[in-house]
Amino acid sequence: MTDVSRLPGSAHHHWDWQLRAACRGADSSLFFHPPNERGEARDERETKAKRVCGGCPVRTACLRHALEARERFGVWGGLGEHELRTLLGPAREEQGDRDAVCRPAA
Repeated sequence: MTDVSRLPGSAHHHWDWQLRAACRGADSSLFFHPPNERGEARDERETKAKRVCGGCPVRTACLRHALEARERFGVWGGLGEHELRTLLGPAREEQGDRDAVCRPAA
């Protein structure tokens, strides 16, 4: 889940890069997989989304946003979910949950 505490706030200048995004007005389902999408269909959709990102004038700002907000779903700045998760590493919440499950009872 996105860590909203990392978002820059509601000031317009924090978000105006989105107005110049190549994906602006595109169907968001191109960038976010539908439930149960797997295999070749998912790969094809992600490839199409990355193609849009390839010529985007704000690709760097988009990727910066995704990393700062710890976006773990969708295509952001030309990177897919697997690539984003690799860069982000385990989320703190997930790590805490894992530690609680693996910790022996006192």
